[in-house]
Amino acid sequence: MTSRESHRADARTEAAAASSARTRGGLTAPVGHAAVKEGTATMTDELTLLEKAALLSGESVWETRSVPRVGLRALNLSDGPHGIRKQLGSGDHLGINGSAPATCFPTAATVANSWDVSLAEQIGEALGAEAAELDVDVVLGPGLNIKRSPLCGRNFEYFSEDPYLSGKLAAGYVRGIQSQGASACPKHFAANSQEHRRMASDSVVDERTLREIYLTAFEIVVREAAPKAIMSSYNMVNGVYAHENPHLLQDVLRDEWGFDGAVISDWGGSNDAEAAVKAGGTLEMPSPGLDSARQLLAAVEAGTLTEAELDVRVAEMRTLVDRIDPSLARKVDAQAQHELARRVAEASQVLLKNDDALLPLAAGTRVAVIGDFAETPRYQGAGSSLVNPTQLSTARTVLDGSPLDVVRYAQGFRRTGGADEALASEAVDAAREADVVLLYLGLDETSESEGNDRTHMELPLNQVELLNRLRQSTDRIVVVLSAGSAVEMPWIDDARAIVHGYLGGQAGAEATVNVITGAVNPSGRLAETYPLRLEDNPSHPYYPGKESSAEYREGLYVGYRYYSTAEVPVLFPFGFGLSYTTFAYGEVTVDAQGATFTVTNTGSVEGSEVAQLYVGRVSAGVHRPSRELKGFHKVRLAPGESATLTIPFDEYTFRHFSVANDSWAVEAGEYWIGIGASVEDIRAFAHLEVAGRAADADADPAPEPYATGAVGSITDAEFATLLGRRLPELEGGRRMLEANSPLLAMHQARSPLARLAAKVLRSLIARSERKGKPDLNLYFLYNMPFRAIGKMTNGAVSMEMVDSIVTMVNGRHLAGLGGIISGFFRGARTGKRLAAELAESGRRPTPSTDSVRTGA
Repeated sequence: MTSRESHRADARTEAAAASSARTRGGLTAPVGHAAVKEGTATMTDELTLLEKAALLSGESVWETRSVPRVGLRALNLSDGPHGIRKQLGSGDHLGINGSAPATCFPTAATVANSWDVSLAEQIGEALGAEAAELDVDVVLGPGLNIKRSPLCGRNFEYFSEDPYLSGKLAAGYVRGIQSQGASACPKHFAANSQEHRRMASDSVVDERTLREIYLTAFEIVVREAAPKAIMSSYNMVNGVYAHENPHLLQDVLRDEWGFDGAVISDWGGSNDAEAAVKAGGTLEMPSPGLDSARQLLAAVEAGTLTEAELDVRVAEMRTLVDRIDPSLARKVDAQAQHELARRVAEASQVLLKNDDALLPLAAGTRVAVIGDFAETPRYQGAGSSLVNPTQLSTARTVLDGSPLDVVRYAQGFRRTGGADEALASEAVDAAREADVVLLYLGLDETSESEGNDRTHMELPLNQVELLNRLRQSTDRIVVVLSAGSAVEMPWIDDARAIVHGYLGGQAGAEATVNVITGAVNPSGRLAETYPLRLEDNPSHPYYPGKESSAEYREGLYVGYRYYSTAEVPVLFPFGFGLSYTTFAYGEVTVDAQGATFTVTNTGSVEGSEVAQLYVGRVSAGVHRPSRELKGFHKVRLAPGESATLTIPFDEYTFRHFSVANDSWAVEAGEYWIGIGASVEDIRAFAHLEVAGRAADADADPAPEPYATGAVGSITDAEFATLLGRRLPELEGGRRMLEANSPLLAMHQARSPLARLAAKVLRSLIARSERKGKPDLNLYFLYNMPFRAIGKMTNGAVSMEMVDSIVTMVNGRHLAGLGGIISGFFRGARTGKRLAAELAESGRRPTPSTDSVRTGA
């Protein structure tokens, strides 16, 4: 056994031991599901053992299996974080092949800037209605992983660096989707914050950080919205794959939070079918053929898995089917959906800079529209969430119909980078003819994509150089940004105003123009911090994880929790956003129930303010960030209008996870309560004595850096102390690869052919990036483990054949080839036999309980 295998075995043993020791969190139970049809509990007695095993993996890329004779239909699943991606023809999970037209709403990173739970619920309702119209039963979303680093290639799909904001917004999505009879499927559970080696990485994180930062958003969703399904993530969490992690799926999700739905693997994310069934993984997607069913049958026959354990997962599948009711969905009006997408984008626009009140622009203002993004918008990310929009607005078209006088358009720069003097000169000439330049800048498709993390936070150099040249001709430049994540802005002084539309969906261009012209007063507030430079981010020294370990050494200090505690200056703080009006806050009063204060619109136009509640502990106790978001309220006010608001305290307000007691706790003592317009713009504060556990009763194992937030250079010994165990060993050098090694590791393989294959794969990726269009297949292949070859080929490649492929990669070419050939024929025979048996069982009358228990 290798050291890595030993570590994983130890981790599984520790997780199993912890499973029997966990206690319930003592918080409110989740909102109940509607009653399901009778017979769910007894349906398992009507199935053969083979049918039970087969039900726990997919029939195809997007469908589950059916058993018509017992009334169990197949379910259709579809990606849907910001629009339904119902594929037409050949299915794939990467958004490569075409899909049916659907409303493309702004991405989660955009919607988070609205800080509007009601709006999130409206989006969910629209998604649920379109799902029903497209015959989709399970909507795979929303995504609510925490933005640990601004470099994560999939950040555009996630809400925030803050779990409370993420959870509240995602709960709105789930309630909305499920109100239309479909099932939501929040993802990716859990600690999945990087794309590099995403299917073969181990998120090494201490229990307190795991609970407070990476699980809390999911907890809020489960307790407040009762999702019918949850998607497990690709990665391991502390040595155990998420889809077979008993601590995540049983101890926390089911025992503590009361989740009673189905856990669906990410596509190709199942590792061990037997371990998944034991731990709480319900459904393996997509289809591995009947290879996983065969493994489950063998486990039951060997006595390592009981039929009763299988029955629990089968009952979850039946319950999921019974809870879906498309008849609840409202009729879809495509134009009304588009208008909702526009309203969402309007509420999510963030005005970052507006020197001398340049914006809004008056009617008749002569403008030059410059930038490729004005003609070809970046309105969504790349990957499995790619939506085929029902219509698409562009800035050029919208501006032509606006009150502004568009004197000229110029492309300005090549979207894929590189200098182009002709384009730049044309843009400078256009700027000289106008009163104001509207300069559309942003990140291109290769910069933000599923399967690939960013390596820096910069805008392309050719865009920045164009801005510098334009500034020499005029100081009236409005930069309109399109990006799904934070960017560095060393060029900020060259722009008089900055409007950030993020990725605004199919109507995003309309929303931005409405903000520029003043038809809409911007009310978006940043749901993530913009550091001055990448190196300021607390995860930077540890991101992405080296080799197979992704070490979360920064602990609790993610995003603003770090910057505010360690007093690191930032470009734009969490919660920041400007308006065309101003707001004043009155004094805040606090009691055991919440904080009450007054907000007044002191400007001349109607606008919306996002009042934010932050909490910190004043008295001594366990280490924690200096302030944390614990509530918010978005309020719309007319000029001169005031509103008295109360933001209530809840079960999340003062708690922390006590490692010593393995439970949630509230420390008694004095707490600071701040109300403000951002984490750094606190307008009123008060102090409150909170009852709870004595501070000295809760041992704090954290080393000194965690007390001050100075977590930029945590040593191995300090991180091990925080973890409470030894660190997993890093891999390195040429070594024996395993089924769970990613294909990118072939560059270290013993086989020269494997090393050549890795080199070719890297060169193909580089070539696709130079073309400006990410090849998602290549990204997926590069990061996926050999195991996924067996999980993603609908049974064409068995796990036995995967092992033989690994044998070849490790230099034993003839032995591996022989195993592949023999495995192919054995797998084909077994698959054909099981398929025949499954078809035959489907033609039989419903068996009696006795015949089922003695059959198969």
